Amino acid sequence: MKNLIFSLVALFCAVLPSFAQNALNDSPDNIVGTYYAVQSGNESKVKISKAADGSYSARIIWVKNSVDPATGKKYTDVKNPNRALRDTPCDQIQVFWGLKYNADKKCWMNGKIYDPTRGLNANCNVEFAADGRLKIRGQVMGIGETVYWKKL
Repeated sequence: MKNLIFSLVALFCAVLPSFAQNALNDSPDNIVGTYYAVQSGNESKVKISKAADGSYSARIIWVKNSVDPATGKKYTDVKNPNRALRDTPCDQIQVFWGLKYNADKKCWMNGKIYDPTRGLNANCNVEFAADGRLKIRGQVMGIGETVYWKKL
């Protein structure tokens, strides 16, 4: 009897993460919310919202250590390839846009992502990992990086 109970508990623990991941990926609007992110040692909070056209975008809303101690001024997006955006305060940078939910694949696809620490734009796909964190994959010409954000 103990072996049966142990086997059932072990099976439940093994299967539960995949159910949780599928549930998070099942609804397009589950992505909406505020997330904690760390990129190149920089801590921030990012808000994901849904646009009128049904796509999803993300904007930084808080950055730890956002003020230059030498000048007392907020850091700006100095590495942005678009010169018109280089004066954007670090806590207002748009980091991805244009993500569309793919119901067949149960993920958000075909968006663009911007890495302000390097000044790079890339293609982007997003899904929830088994542990509930948001898995963001950026890729340029076959070279990519995956980061994880925790929903707050």
